[in-house]
Amino acid sequence: MGTVVNDPVADIVADVVATTRRGSLMYSRNRFHASWGAAFPAGNLASFHVITTGACWLTVDGADPVQLTRGDVVLIPSGAAHELADAPGRPTRPMPEIAGRTLDDGAPPSDVVIEGAGPATVWICGGYRLAPGVQHPLTSVLPDVVVITAAEARGTGLGAAVDLIAAEVDGTDPGAPAVMASLVDLLFVYLLRTWFAEHHDDADWGRALFDPTVGTALSLFHADPGRAWTLDTLARATRTPRATLTRRFAALTGQSPMAYLAAWRMSLAARRLRDGDATVRQIAHEAGYDSEFAFARAFKRATGSAPGQYRKLAQTTG
Repeated sequence: MGTVVNDPVADIVADVVATTRRGSLMYSRNRFHASWGAAFPAGNLASFHVITTGACWLTVDGADPVQLTRGDVVLIPSGAAHELADAPGRPTRPMPEIAGRTLDDGAPPSDVVIEGAGPATVWICGGYRLAPGVQHPLTSVLPDVVVITAAEARGTGLGAAVDLIAAEVDGTDPGAPAVMASLVDLLFVYLLRTWFAEHHDDADWGRALFDPTVGTALSLFHADPGRAWTLDTLARATRTPRATLTRRFAALTGQSPMAYLAAWRMSLAARRLRDGDATVRQIAHEAGYDSEFAFARAFKRATGSAPGQYRKLAQTTG
């Protein structure tokens, strides 16, 4: 996944997204003329919607409808059931029924059109399957639905990504699907970065990402997770006394620096087991373990499965 140069927070968020997702990102381009209603069932899918033209209404799990207009972005991080419609209370049909297909890994983007005399809403929707295993604490603090309005996104990387997506949505260039896939990848990163920036006062992980000390420590761990880090080397690298670093890191993330590093290494290892063919010995070394046995024991403690079992299950269900 592409990340933003010289933006440590975006780099960390991109890392987390990469370990959370499974398979390739899937999306469709939609042009619906009123009247219409689309239902998205609950599932193991982090889904998004980007409104590029017109307006519609979002309803999540029976809550009050929320109006979305051009430039608004929605993320449903945990796969909650939701609906989009041109008006509140509009009857809906399942989106796979409307599209005549499901969004599957590796499938080309689909163009879905509902003709009609009413106003048109154009939007991009899609998502990625959530990987099995322990959820990263950064994503666990997210609400069931994240809405970033066009006004909130204006002047940020998210706003720029939305503008580029809007420009590409009707593109006929042969390379447009590849460009769109890259933009949507960045959209996820920018969306989460924007949300945490706006909630850094009421979400500890938002504060952690932007904290000079804790954010630096996280950046160091993510840049070189296999390094033989100790609390002493981390304290020197962040130019912070050990006690201060430990106290502040735990206050904002809920765990000690070394506990976070151990958990992050397991997340990276799980991704390598799912998506690659490296041996368990190689993955153990990348995770900073000299002993394959010690790594396997730590991995099972973190995920509930031995590395070989985890890989086999991932391949069977993938």
